[in-house]
Parts: sequence; C-alpha cells; structure tokens
Amino acid sequence: MAKFIIEPHFRLQEWVAEEKGYFRDEGLDYEFRELVRATGGKIHDKGDKVGAFQSFEEGRKSNVSCACHWTVNVAASKGIGRMYTDVYSVSPAGIYVPLDSPVKSPADLADVPISVGYQSGSHYATVQALEPYLKPDQINLNFADGMLFKRMEQLIEGKAPAVSLFGGPYYFVEQLGFRKVIDTTFMIGTMIHGDPDPEDLRKFFRALKRAQRDLDLRPERYTHYYRNEFPERFHAKMDTRRWGPGERLVFETYTKEAHDETFAWIAQHGIFHEGGMGSGRYEDSVMSLAAAE
Repeated sequence: MAKFIIEPHFRLQEWVAEEKGYFRDEGLDYEFRELVRATGGKIHDKGDKVGAFQSFEEGRKSNVSCACHWTVNVAASKGIGRMYTDVYSVSPAGIYVPLDSPVKSPADLADVPISVGYQSGSHYATVQALEPYLKPDQINLNFADGMLFKRMEQLIEGKAPAVSLFGGPYYFVEQLGFRKVIDTTFMIGTMIHGDPDPEDLRKFFRALKRAQRDLDLRPERYTHYYRNEFPERFHAKMDTRRWGPGERLVFETYTKEAHDETFAWIAQHGIFHEGGMGSGRYEDSVMSLAAAE
C-alpha cells in the first residue's frame, strides 16, 4: 500500500507531530512533504483569481489537506474530494492596514481595495465581517495580490492599503506594527483526497490531537515552525517568540446544519457562477470515521 502523504499547510500541528514522533508512535507509514516551503516565495504567488478552490481543482498531493470551510464545502460537493466531518479548525484572521492609515474603523473601509485570496478564506471572511458595516457595492475586494504571502508583502511594501491575513503573516504584520481594523476569524474544513486507508486516517488525526494538546499547553515552544513556510527574505525580522499558536483544531463534528447554512450563504452571495457549486447535498460530499464505528 502506498505511503500516507502528509503536507504541512500554514499551521503548526503537523510540524509538532513530526518533531515529537507522534506519527511514528501511531505506526503510520508516511512521507512528510514540505510542499509549501517557500525559500523565494514564488510558490505562493499564483496570480489574479487563483486561490484555494483552484488549488483543489489542480489536485493536492497529500492525502489530507485543508482550506476554509466555504471552499471545502463546494469542492467536496463537486466531487473533488470528500469533506472529513470529524474535525474542523478555527483560524485567527483580520484585515490589516498601515499604522498611519486613515482607516480607523470598519466603516472607513468603504471602497478601499482590500487584498484577499480569490475563493479562499480571506475572500468569504472579509465579506462576512464587513456586511454589518458596508453595502455590498462598498466592499472592494482586490484579488490581484494573490495568495497569502504575496498579500503580506504588498502590505509591508506599502503597495496595498488593506490586506486580509491569517496564520504566520497575521502575527508578522502585527509584530511590525500594522494595525488590525476588524477580526475575520474563520472556520477551516478538512479534505480527504484519493482513497487512503481509514486506519491511516485515524492514526494521522490521533497524532494531530496530541500535537494540539502540546500547542495548547506551551505554544511558545513551537511557534518557531512558522519560519519553515516563510520566504527566507523575511526571516531576519521575524520574532516568532511573540507570535501566537494560530489555527486550532477542534475535534468536534462539522454538522449538516453548519454545512447547509454555509452553502446557502455562498449561493446567496454569488461567489461561484450559477450551477458551479455541485449538488450541495451534505450526504453526497462528506465522510466520517466516527459514524462508521
């Protein structure tokens, strides 16, 4: 049987589990691929209107990957993978501006270009967070700055007036003195690719659960792993001792109610073209190992 492929993805849990030997303790026959390592950062610069959904369409190499729950719902509905419902995660996120920006409140973001990833967590979360403050035609999303690290770089270089960030870049710009205008924390879903052995999946998630406990207890021991996914040109300025643990795994069920509400919100906002969201049926697109036991 083929090795189980593990890919760290903008979070710390996989790095911790690998360091502590938790995957090996579980007896998992695996390969740890650092597919998002970004020495020069080009891997993160995908261009305009290329985001999480498009990366699913291209095909993910690992057996388990993640993206915002909005995109995972649609991708699974279209048969690109299966949404794993026994765990989800929550990632701190926010819209950042320069310290001297005239933007002081969310309402001040009216018509201001906000750099987000197309059909990615920052896209949906920015709209969702700003709806109480702005009319739809006042929310000006800029997709041209591409993926996460490119958006961060544009903000740091003064080329973007407002940027939506999460994970390591969220903590880095905060360290550098950029100002958060509004929190956009969002849920992340888990996608299963191919047909991995269910027992391998159990081993994988048991290891991540142990890693999550370590992060809850002493996050400062592990925040240095953010460096592994940052372009090297930023390393000298990074003080990861000041950063937080980021995305947190929640070992609870991603319910049909959560799925249906999310799917309805996506359809209401027209983020995918008509007919481009698949069946929308929870039962058709999810898998659960707990339900099979």
